[in-house]
Amino acid sequence: MSSAEPPVLPPPSPHRGERPEAVPEPPSSVVVVGAGLAGAQTVGALRRRGYAGRVTLLGAEGVPPYDRPPLSKELLSRTSPAWLAEDLGVDVEALADEVRLADPAVGLGRRSAPEGGTWEVATRSGERRTADAVVLAVGSTPVRPVGWEHARVLHTARDAEDLRGALRPGLRLVIVGAGWIGAELAGVATGAGARVTVLEAAPTPLRRQLGPGVGAHLVAWYAAVGAELVTGAAVAEVRPDGVRLADGREVPADLVLAAVGTRPATDWLDGAVTRDVRGSVPVDATGAVRGLDGLWAVGDCATREHPALGAVPGGHWSAALHDPDATVAAMLGDEDTGPGHAPYVFSQQLGHDLALFGVPDEADDVLFRGDPSGGATGHEGWAAFYLAPGSHVGATTDDGPDGRVAEVRAVLLVDSPRDVGPVRKAMNRTGRLRVGLDVALDPSRRLRDALA
Repeated sequence: MSSAEPPVLPPPSPHRGERPEAVPEPPSSVVVVGAGLAGAQTVGALRRRGYAGRVTLLGAEGVPPYDRPPLSKELLSRTSPAWLAEDLGVDVEALADEVRLADPAVGLGRRSAPEGGTWEVATRSGERRTADAVVLAVGSTPVRPVGWEHARVLHTARDAEDLRGALRPGLRLVIVGAGWIGAELAGVATGAGARVTVLEAAPTPLRRQLGPGVGAHLVAWYAAVGAELVTGAAVAEVRPDGVRLADGREVPADLVLAAVGTRPATDWLDGAVTRDVRGSVPVDATGAVRGLDGLWAVGDCATREHPALGAVPGGHWSAALHDPDATVAAMLGDEDTGPGHAPYVFSQQLGHDLALFGVPDEADDVLFRGDPSGGATGHEGWAAFYLAPGSHVGATTDDGPDGRVAEVRAVLLVDSPRDVGPVRKAMNRTGRLRVGLDVALDPSRRLRDALA
């Protein structure tokens, strides 16, 4: 591996005017940057749709594509990666013309018109790859604040292997962050006999993802599995022997793990592609980067326009799984694939199964089906429906044959496996869901009967 400075490429040429209405000619060559789920699905979709041009795949980890969710959910029960060639039948070595799994992209530019007007990707080894189209599928990278070099992270198969080797009964494990990964790891680690403390700066777990009202109902889950949850805990310092909080409290640890979120792995695109404040690449509903013909982005690194939900940030496993096919269809000029799937997150944490559809907003009104406060130790299913503020008020508002009907922007299902399929199918039709509230909020009645 070369440690030389990455080559400097010319910035992309600005696109003049809007995207043409005519179906474009399929590119003669495609470089897919990123060898995770989104990258592998892009390669698979190209071949499934009959693309016969040259396909190059660039990766960073030096291993074939694998699925990341099992890294935390199945940390101890699955000791090898969930290879996509086995789980999804997507063998990139067989499908792509060139696969470079340990030579990530470090620069992107546009060649001049006399040279064909193609894109050029520079790699860490100093090589350059040209193509008519480039698909950015670089995923995300874990956030590790400055000064937290003593904290571990869980993002790669190597991270999982290291953490698996460190877990043992009696280990004092401090997890900073009670989001998806932090909660999943807390349950796994306590099950292995570790003494787990979870530090969360917000007042409740998963506040950003689920809102404070729903997050408050998850607090009891930690104690139920033997983990200690400390909310309102801002971390001031991470040391090899523990953590110091902003209020001066000391939390001793044998191992500290940072689980405070991720950012799109797009820093290498500086000066080449416009990104938002998160570092995400804004794209249209097909995954095309506006103003830069032949450049596309999918998965965690993209913020994609949804016809019903608006701009949807990456980070949903479903986006990496499904969006590449729609992007490839648009790239090849195939027929429209429909309105697109609703964002979907599945989590197994602290003895509970969660399925989230849509994109909740902290300002949403939340209505509950079942009793969310009674499931700390049991597995009585419940659900939370997220509605625009005030949209459910009034018995005569948008009445249907079975009572009040409301549009739901997101649904959280907890320990309700029989409802996952019907809700997913209904939301995927348009991206939003109309429900009969009187039926939906009555746990004695079938939820599927409330779905419009």
